[in-house]
Amino acid sequence: MHDYPKHYCGVFGVYGHANAAELTYYGLYALQHRGQESAGIVTSDHGEFREHKRMGLVSQIFNADVLRGLTGTMAVGHVRYSTTGSSHLRNAQPLTGTGKRGQIAIAHNGNLTNAAQLREQLEESGAIFQTTVDSEIILHLLAQPCLDGAENNLIQTVRRIEGAYSLVIMTEQELIGVRDPHGFRPLCLGKVGDAYVLASETCALDLISAKYVRDIEPGEIVVIDKNGLRSIQAFPEHTARAFCIFEYVYFARPDSTIANRNVYKVRVEMGRELAKEHPIEADIVIPVPDSGNCAALGYSLQSGIPYEMAFVRNHYVGRSFLQPSQLIRDFDVRVKLNLISELVRGKRVIVVDDSIVRGTTCKARVNNLKEAGAKEVHVLVSCPPHMNPCVYGIDFPDRSKLMAANHSVDEIRAYLNADSLAYLSQEGMVRATGLPRHYFCMACYDGKYPVSYDPAVDKQVMERKRARTEGLGEAMTKDQLQTRLL
Repeated sequence: MHDYPKHYCGVFGVYGHANAAELTYYGLYALQHRGQESAGIVTSDHGEFREHKRMGLVSQIFNADVLRGLTGTMAVGHVRYSTTGSSHLRNAQPLTGTGKRGQIAIAHNGNLTNAAQLREQLEESGAIFQTTVDSEIILHLLAQPCLDGAENNLIQTVRRIEGAYSLVIMTEQELIGVRDPHGFRPLCLGKVGDAYVLASETCALDLISAKYVRDIEPGEIVVIDKNGLRSIQAFPEHTARAFCIFEYVYFARPDSTIANRNVYKVRVEMGRELAKEHPIEADIVIPVPDSGNCAALGYSLQSGIPYEMAFVRNHYVGRSFLQPSQLIRDFDVRVKLNLISELVRGKRVIVVDDSIVRGTTCKARVNNLKEAGAKEVHVLVSCPPHMNPCVYGIDFPDRSKLMAANHSVDEIRAYLNADSLAYLSQEGMVRATGLPRHYFCMACYDGKYPVSYDPAVDKQVMERKRARTEGLGEAMTKDQLQTRLL
């Protein structure tokens, strides 16, 4: 089991560039940290769509020959990690379809909280789904010429969906960016010469030498076509912001800027706040690479305790086909990070990481340090304890698998075999961003969900998706499904 949460997705789009596919490739390459299961690019060449999607990493899926075949001046791209829907090629994005208004491609970052209800309604009206991802629901809604007796348009569609969504949509004539009214997930706008670019993070703009223009605002729709860019606010009434604070803690790349805050600087400030809240007498501060690097540096700067890179990361770890358990204990941990024993032997060590979800990996790190001769090991975490699952597109497990939701801090410390354990407070985490608390969604910490959801319905739709994936969905009656749920 992974001890770190997984990202959902990264999206990218280009309008008006002769090398749209190549720019999208590099954009996805920069966003690879947001999803490593599959990737895809769809281009529009004078209204003719060309696409290439595969399982795997961006560099494995695309090469020069593939990119040469993706002609056109418009493109939309996607990297995916599955939080809803199985890890299968049919669920890879961008999703494409053809309706009354022509061809459309959609790339989605986030998770819909009313997906179950919408899917039921669409299936009852005759819609046939090819995937198990909620993004296809958006595609079906966009394809409908009428909704509730009125002519359907993009604004009506996005008002029907609830939850977290940053979308990049491509039609035969235009590129569209959409952000949900709470702004859960990031989406920014850039330019390369006269061409427009949409991306999940600014680091993708940097790689292609695009100029950052601004963030897409919560609830905003930007439409880019031959006449330029126009902005529509789909939710003119005030909606509380709920940007996912975990983007600053872990997800976003440190070289990205979100809401005019550089992620690297925010993480360093989280480390400083951690040092203020939990001063510890120690000899060295070490990070768990790469997620703990910035916070550990901040702790060192604030406390004056020397910073050392005692763990060295192996960046070329692939899938192991051997069974090393009989030869090497904690192989999965050691193969990713190797400890420089000389730096910790006889020392009081502070080890900083950004989160503890299940705790298994952290336990192995502590044991590794003590076996190397560390005198003391103090574990510090640069965010509060994760107490609740995320329903907006982050792969936090249910409460039963969240260590902090089921054990006290001292019980976790004992499990980790650490001399002490401390977490950054919610107040300290928010202070580090320089933004007000009401700007953020912090449901995984405080249990306050900005968009309501029904856990029972969510469980049912997940089970139904799993059944479809296993080829059982068509044969399973509602009674059988209910029995299976119970």
